[in-house]
Amino acid sequence: MACAIEAQKAGCKVVLIDKGCLVNSIFHYPANMVFFTTPELLEIGDIPFTTSLAKPTRLEALEYYRRVAEHYQLHVRQYEWVKTIIGDDGKFCVTTTDRHGAIHDYRAKKIIVATGYYDLANKINVPGEDLEKVFHYYTEPHPYYDTDVVVIGGKNSAAEAALDLWRHGARVTLVHRDAQMHHHVKYWVRPDIENRIKAREIVAHFNSTVQEIGADWVVVKTPDGVFRIKNDFVFALTGYHPDFDFLRSIGLELSPEQQRPVCDPESLESNVPGIYVAGVIVAGSRTNEIFIENGRFHGKLIANHLSGKFGGGNPNIPLDAT
Repeated sequence: MACAIEAQKAGCKVVLIDKGCLVNSIFHYPANMVFFTTPELLEIGDIPFTTSLAKPTRLEALEYYRRVAEHYQLHVRQYEWVKTIIGDDGKFCVTTTDRHGAIHDYRAKKIIVATGYYDLANKINVPGEDLEKVFHYYTEPHPYYDTDVVVIGGKNSAAEAALDLWRHGARVTLVHRDAQMHHHVKYWVRPDIENRIKAREIVAHFNSTVQEIGADWVVVKTPDGVFRIKNDFVFALTGYHPDFDFLRSIGLELSPEQQRPVCDPESLESNVPGIYVAGVIVAGSRTNEIFIENGRFHGKLIANHLSGKFGGGNPNIPLDAT
């Protein structure tokens, strides 16, 4: 959205294509999530973001971004999945499919890829991970009342899910491969989860891994041995990653170690002329380096470059659905 707004301000004709709803990633955050940051650091398009408390909630963010989209009259094509991008600088063709299976073709002079990373979960690759009882996203606690739940992970998502589940009546076991909770856990969440673990209200196995998942059990390897524990549901909250295969399919070159798209740091134009990258995908696998707070400025860099390429005049980049 930030890129679209800045490109639109520069005189471009812009269409946003999202395979989900508006700000799809934020929509799929836990229902009661509170952002780590303050509202002004989530602002885009110079639209103020006011909240009832010091830190905004997921619901407040969704309302804010809807308001921004309406203010700028952004042309958003929701629930369309980009399948291919072919062509060259100035004459790209983008093909999508919508949720009804219909195919749509677009033409564009320039492309900005800002696909984020939240749609693809890091798998733990153990037998049973494909069972219906295993989830890689956490939404709300109610369905897990009075059940045995294993939460895998040690960062914010795992800590907050474990606490929320416990507070709503689930029996929670936390499994983390490291010796303690990650140091990036929010400062108000960390003491909470550590105190729950210390009081044995949440059972925690550190330096441990899940080895196998069964219909009503989970095998956990710990420093004290391998245990089979009773289990109803598993939340494998072990992080997410960008769609590197898609980036490669459109010709983007990725660095060998961190899978960062090769791009000009000043303009964010990739190795493919006319295709720009923005948001967290710029950091490749280092998804903890770029967030909304700093990624929201990528649009201005790209818009400035577009204006320069078109001689400072109106770029008027057409993108037509057929």
